[in-house]
This record gives sequence, structure tokens and C-alpha cells, in this order.
Amino acid sequence: MSDSNSTDFTNPSTFILLGIPGLEAAHVWISIPFCVIYAKAILGNFAILFIIKTEPSLHVPMYYFLSMLAITDLVLSTAILPKMLSIFWFNSREINFSACLTQMYIILSFSVIESGILVAMAFDRYVAICDPLRHSTTLTNPMVAKIGLALVLRGAILILPYPFLARSWPYCRMNIIPHTYCEHITVVKLACADISFSSYYGLSVAFLVIGMDVSFIAMSYTQILRAIFRLPTKDARLKTFGTCGSHLCVILASYIPALFSFLTHGFGHNVALHFHVLMANMYLLLPPMLNPIIYGARNQQIRVRLLQPFTHKWT
Repeated sequence: MSDSNSTDFTNPSTFILLGIPGLEAAHVWISIPFCVIYAKAILGNFAILFIIKTEPSLHVPMYYFLSMLAITDLVLSTAILPKMLSIFWFNSREINFSACLTQMYIILSFSVIESGILVAMAFDRYVAICDPLRHSTTLTNPMVAKIGLALVLRGAILILPYPFLARSWPYCRMNIIPHTYCEHITVVKLACADISFSSYYGLSVAFLVIGMDVSFIAMSYTQILRAIFRLPTKDARLKTFGTCGSHLCVILASYIPALFSFLTHGFGHNVALHFHVLMANMYLLLPPMLNPIIYGARNQQIRVRLLQPFTHKWT
């Protein structure tokens, strides 16, 4: 294990992930809720994908986008949890330099993709409510496929400079990362060079993606709410708004933990390091667990299909 305090190299062969600094003695206990989160994320998202694939009535744009969200959640949680649990259970802290950069790229690119999917889902709800007669002609299957491809390309291209920049810096300090995964800024801070370009590029991408996506979502729901309030009866308003309820809950579950983590990281200089690390994990891991629960609880078609084996058993 190459965890020397001061080593002179350009690219380290390995990094050492500490896990949650200050809470090493409690790693085994901390692993229990994270293991539960991972199990629920895997089972829930695979259940969503299976239900959508096997139920022909769900082969519509709204559920295609939900399938994309489920796949993205599976990739995100799997990119983080297995390595984290190996640190907690087996003290397996080493991670290859290239594997570290790959993990960084997957986490960042799929986070951007997930944000884009939330925008696409908001657009789907906007067309369905504000211009329902054109919904089937606007969001055709080829159009949904093109939107999905565009979102993947956006995430892949915007994040591509991150690992290349990280690989280009000389690393001549400790190769110890005080984190459970290879977080971008935590890794590049180990470089003994001016990393301003990496920092500025990272901030620019974050503000561009989050700013644009949140603005589009806000504009879509402003128009949606205006259309809902124009409906003649309260029942019609509640029924129409109910079709957006799941998506709104997913948006809140995705953006609120991320916003809280960014605020504590940017302004909470007196906050303990282990709290920063825990929050950085929770904002990535909570949405993959919560999204299937939200859609399973609020969406009648998915709920009925999910409970079908149990209802048949007792009838």
C-alpha cells in the first residue's frame, strides 16, 4: 500500500480512499444503512424496468423517460456503493489511478444525464397538459430516442475534460483521498500544480447544467400550473396535477440533497469533514433509492402492476 506522506511522481499508481475520515471505527455500522440503500435502489429500479418492459400500456414517452432514469440510477449507485462497502467491510482502500478517473467520469457524466432526464420528463408533462392533442405527434418514439441520445452525448462530452485534466496534473503530494469515492475536486487538490483551470471548468459546467436544467423545469411547470388553474373544476385540477406529482417529488429528491451538499461544501468551512463526505454520498445515493418508491407509491399503473403478484396470491 503506497500511502507515503511525500512521494515524487507524476501519476500515482494507486490512490488510497480513507472512507469517512474520523469515523473509521464505525465503518461496519455505517455500512448497514448504505447496504440497505443499495439493495433498495437495485431492487426498486430493476422492478420499474421490468414492469415497464412487460406492460404494453406503459410503452409511452413518460415511462420511456422513467426507464432512462432507472438505468441512470442503477449506474450511479453501482459506481459508488460496491467500492465503498469494500472499504467498510474489508478495508480495501486502494484504487488504481485509471480506475479512480473512470469512477469520477461515470459519476459526473451520469449525474449530468440524470439532470437532463428530469428536464425531458418536465417537457413531456408540459406537452401532455398544455398541448395534449399534439403530444402523440410531438413525442414520438424516434423523438424520445433522439432526446435520450442527446442527453447521453451532453453528459459524455461536457464531462470528458475532467479525467483528462486530472491525468495531466503532476501529483507529488500524498495519494490519500479523504473520501469514499474519487470526487473530482478532492482528487485534483492532491496535485502539486495550479489547478485553477480544473476548478473553473468544474464550476462552469455545474452552473451551466444546473442553471439551464432548473430554469427549463421551472418554465415548464409555470406553464403547467397556469394550464391547471384554468381548468373548470377542482376535481379536474387535482386529477391533472396528480399526473405531475411523482415527477415533482423526484425533482425535489434529486436537487434538494445536492443543493444542501454543495452549500455545506462551499460555505460550511466549520463543518466536520465526515459530514461533508456523508452528504456527498447521500445526494448521489438517495435519489436512486427514492425514485422507484415515489413512482411505486404515487403512480397507480405501476403500483397495481407491482402489487399484482400479491393480490393474485390472496384471491
